[in-house]
Amino acid sequence: METWEAGAPGVLRLPSGRLVRGRGLRRPPPPGPSPAFGVYLLGKPPPQVPWPALWLRWPDFWLPSDSGAARAAFTEALDRAGTGRVELACAGGRGRTGTALACLAVLDGIPPLDAVAYVREHYDRHAVETPWQRRYVARGGWRPPRG
Repeated sequence: METWEAGAPGVLRLPSGRLVRGRGLRRPPPPGPSPAFGVYLLGKPPPQVPWPALWLRWPDFWLPSDSGAARAAFTEALDRAGTGRVELACAGGRGRTGTALACLAVLDGIPPLDAVAYVREHYDRHAVETPWQRRYVARGGWRPPRG
């Protein structure tokens, strides 16, 4: 299993022990291995990368344009994080990235109302920048239906 090193820059440990990396694309990638999979949270297509990746259309300071695509991206990222290095990134690495990491935390067992605080404590204290991003995590309309 080739995952991130705990404690490496931008790496968040989820409750299950899975490690995911968040980062801002405006800065160079941290030193170390490349991701095995990436989810890029941008209003326009991301730059090409040499690993499998998804683009989730997500304008800066807002919410994903498609809840179904967000659900699929978050679910795939969480699944792949069990066995590989998964990266989630937006331009700055805080708002959209923090929101997506909080959604992963909810899928991994953190109560929705606690997920933003979890990400702020373990990833970046400024993560999840807007009130509507906080509500998006808490309300969970992006989560898979129960059944």
